[in-house]
Amino acid sequence: MHIDVVAAFFLLGALAQICKAPIKMPAGLYQSLTLFLLVAIGLKGGIALSQYGDEKLLWQSVLTIVFGAFLPFIAFPLLRRFGGLSRTDSASIAAHYGSVSIATFAVALAIIEARGIEYEPYFPLFVALLEIPAIAVGLWLARDNDQALNVKKTLHEIFLNQGVLLLVGALLIGWLSGEQTQKLMPFFGNLFYGVLALFLLEMGRVSTSRINLLKEYGSFIASFGVVMPLIGATLGTLFSQLLELSVGGTILFATLGASASYIAVPAAMAVALPSANQSLSITSSLTITFPFNVLVGIPLYIALVVKLFA
Repeated sequence: MHIDVVAAFFLLGALAQICKAPIKMPAGLYQSLTLFLLVAIGLKGGIALSQYGDEKLLWQSVLTIVFGAFLPFIAFPLLRRFGGLSRTDSASIAAHYGSVSIATFAVALAIIEARGIEYEPYFPLFVALLEIPAIAVGLWLARDNDQALNVKKTLHEIFLNQGVLLLVGALLIGWLSGEQTQKLMPFFGNLFYGVLALFLLEMGRVSTSRINLLKEYGSFIASFGVVMPLIGATLGTLFSQLLELSVGGTILFATLGASASYIAVPAAMAVALPSANQSLSITSSLTITFPFNVLVGIPLYIALVVKLFA
């Protein structure tokens, strides 16, 4: 039995937490690893965008935005009707599952590159486009609550949060600088896998440390955290056919559909929907969905898509 090397570091972090081993990463280092991954993925996509941008990419981008706006409408009724959650909590969690996890995308990217599976090199553009629509839809779904919306702060968190700003900024730098960006790639390119391994080591520890919260929120959140990624991955695979993506592109789009944000959306929802239970959202996206995708989901999506295209 073989497990991907980057996923193995996630398991190591989880095991360390279970055994109460003192390997907690300094907060500054964890933040630095996050920034590195965002910039590295953005630059790589920007370089490709400068080489491959055309009319086809324009309508692919439009459909990607539609996809990101569509997913919360699937998650919301599941949370509201079957989970019995409030409108505010349902809308907040739905927004998390309409947006994306940059770390989940990075893991899928590392795995398909290691396996030599080709994909559209401008794919980070789609990642950036999927960050925002779900937040807007989540706020619309929560519109019946009585709390006032601070529009200025909300817009600031939506468009200028860390994830969106660095990913889009690096994407634009790579696009505008073109081949000059290659000067940076010995750092942002060659070190990518090592940084991702360290990041997953900490993520394994963090997600496992929150497992006790499942006792508080019950089995529904645990079930939703597995079922919703499978729904998102299925819809992502179908949408990828409309986008005319390659095998690798289909795998990545399915992964994006299956992922859930735990960085950009929580920041925006904390400002826009302060009455929402943020701990509930993070428990679902980080403690359940992220480990599921890293350990089970991504290998499953790869196997099914490769078989589908065989």
